[in-house]
This record gives sequence, structure tokens and C-alpha cells, in this order.
Amino acid sequence: MITQEQVDRILRLDGNGLPLVSLYLPVEPDLPGRRTYRARLAGLLDRIRPLADDHSLEHAARLSLRDDIAKIEQRLGEEPQRPGTVVVFSCGGNGVYEEVWLPRAAHERIVVDAAPFVRPMLAVLDEFHRICAVVVDEATAQIWEYHLDEVRELEAIRDRTLRGPERAAGLGEDPVRDMADELSKRHYRRLIGELKRLFKEGGFDLLAVGGHPYQVPAFIEFLPRDLHDRLVGRFTADRDTATAADIRDKVRVLVTDRASQEQERLVGEILEAVATKHHATVGLDDTLWAGSLAAIRTLAVDTEAVVPGVVCDRDGLLARTGEQCLLCGDALREVPDVIGELAKTVIEDSGEVRHIEMETDLRTHLTGALLRFELPPHPIDTE
Repeated sequence: MITQEQVDRILRLDGNGLPLVSLYLPVEPDLPGRRTYRARLAGLLDRIRPLADDHSLEHAARLSLRDDIAKIEQRLGEEPQRPGTVVVFSCGGNGVYEEVWLPRAAHERIVVDAAPFVRPMLAVLDEFHRICAVVVDEATAQIWEYHLDEVRELEAIRDRTLRGPERAAGLGEDPVRDMADELSKRHYRRLIGELKRLFKEGGFDLLAVGGHPYQVPAFIEFLPRDLHDRLVGRFTADRDTATAADIRDKVRVLVTDRASQEQERLVGEILEAVATKHHATVGLDDTLWAGSLAAIRTLAVDTEAVVPGVVCDRDGLLARTGEQCLLCGDALREVPDVIGELAKTVIEDSGEVRHIEMETDLRTHLTGALLRFELPPHPIDTE
């Protein structure tokens, strides 16, 4: 499973003058009529083989690419037996090889550049919060972790409940009910204490609560504000029969629904802020300018958009076209996807990046952003 440490390490990768290969290979086991995994891998590598023999490149760059091709062929020789996407970042001349598994399909592609092509990876990871899922009744609970479309059981809790003899021990109906309610409350308090510990120590983002429909509401009413604010939704499950696959499928539905709602809400917020002239922008040129100034608080990008552009390695200027930086005059470096460079810049400046997969009004603009401050005029507008 990919970790935040690995993501941070990949974001810092640099070819240091040598080409860096980024490869995305979707895995579709047992899908009838598809090209084989090996054929698609060979097809991707064939796209860059000519570069390894291109004498316009320096000798060290050609050797590095040959090493990348050989290593990727060796490491990815066997098809994984689960759907998703294999991602590789490789620069043989610098001893760099990072292999990542993504839990859903991304577009097949291979990119050779001075920096890693990370936006498809970030787009997938953007969807997967770390979720604490609990299946609860009045005396027991199972706690699960859901992350990157995988689940694992963390622990089970069992507390005292009234048994038959205790119910028949001469107590009236009301005292029995009162005692049962008090035992349930103790159980809920213990469970909430454990959930608070897990959220503090385990880095969870959201909470999902499952169980029988007549029991879940009682527990949710017991949640304190800090946990209730993390609630992504509820689901129906039987603690005695639910499997890990059941929990994964139930939570996946909640996550997908939430992602769609969040994307729609964010696009609406950006467009409304632009209309009221309140620290927001849409359109690639203005968003690139905002990213150049570290002005972006939250960036929204259409997940399918790929646009070539230029970057200033000295001042961080991002633009669609140009030969010299408008800020410092240095030569600009061409990049295959300037939106990907923008996303990396925003993350490095402690901003958020949200990838929009839904069909929204953002699609015609490609990008939009909520800003930290009002943008000064673009240098090109003052000439």
C-alpha cells in the first residue's frame, strides 16, 4: 500500500539533468477481448526506445533510458492478479526506481521528462481518505480501516449485556429496560473513547457507522461533535456475518457519493466566488499565474486535462507558452503537462489539489482555484 512518505518522496524526485520515466499501466485481469498486459507494457516501452538511441541526447541520458527500459521490463514482467494501475517512476542514471500500486484504473501512458508525471497518481489518491468503519450494536463493535480500497480489521469490542437469567431475576419491565439502556450507554462511551484514540493516533479522516438500521441511529446520537463532523455516512451490516469484502463494498459506496458531492460543491464555490470577485479564478492562464505566486489555497483541475507548457526553474513561473521568464528573464523549460506542474507547485506551497471527474462547468475552463489573496496584474498584461 502506498504511504504518504512514498508520495512525498516521489514529489521530490528530479532527474538532475537526466530523463525521468513515468509509466502508468492499468491492470485488467481476465477482461475478455483486451490486449494482454505484456503487449501493452511492450507498446508503452516501444514509444521511448527511439530516445535511447537518439544521438541528439547526451550519452549519459541514453544509457539512463536503456537502464530504465530494461529494469521496467524485468520488474513488471508478471501481471498482478487484481485490478488497478501499476505506476513506475524511474531514472536509472540516478538510481531512482519507485513502483506504486493504485487501486483503480488510470489512463495508460508513458512520459519522459525532467520531473515525475504525478498528476494521474494524485488524482486517484485524492479519492481515498483513510476511513474508520465501525459495525456496532448495543454490546459489541468491530472496527475496520478502509484505505485505498482495502480493508483490515483493527479490533473487536464486546461489553456486558443482559442475559436471559438476569432479565428473569424478578425485575420489572422498566428496571430491566433501564439497566439494558445503561449497559448500552457504557458500551457506546467505551467505543467512542477508542474511536477518539484511533483518530488521534491512526490519522483517520472520516468515520462510517454500520449495523442494523434500528441500532445505528442510537449510536450516532451518542457521537460527540468532533466525531459527528467526521461522519461520512451509515450502512447496513450484520456484525456476525459481515466479511471484509462486505465492509469494503459498503464503505466504497459512501466514499464515491461523498467525492461526487464534494467535487460539485467545490466547483460551485469557485464559480460563485469568481462571480462575486472574491479571491478566486478560473481558466488556465490565470490559474497558472496564481500558482506562480503561491496564491492558490485550493486548486480544482479537470482530471482529463493535459496541456503542454513552460516553467521557470528559478522563479517558478508557469505558463502555456514563452521562451523567457517574464519575472527574471531566464530561459523557460518546456514540460509535457503544465497542469501537472501546477498541481505539484500548489502542494509544495501547502495548498490543496482536487481533481474533478464529474461533468461540471469547470470542464470548459480546465482549472479553477480559491485564492489566498487578490492577484496582481499578469506581467503580460502590463507590456
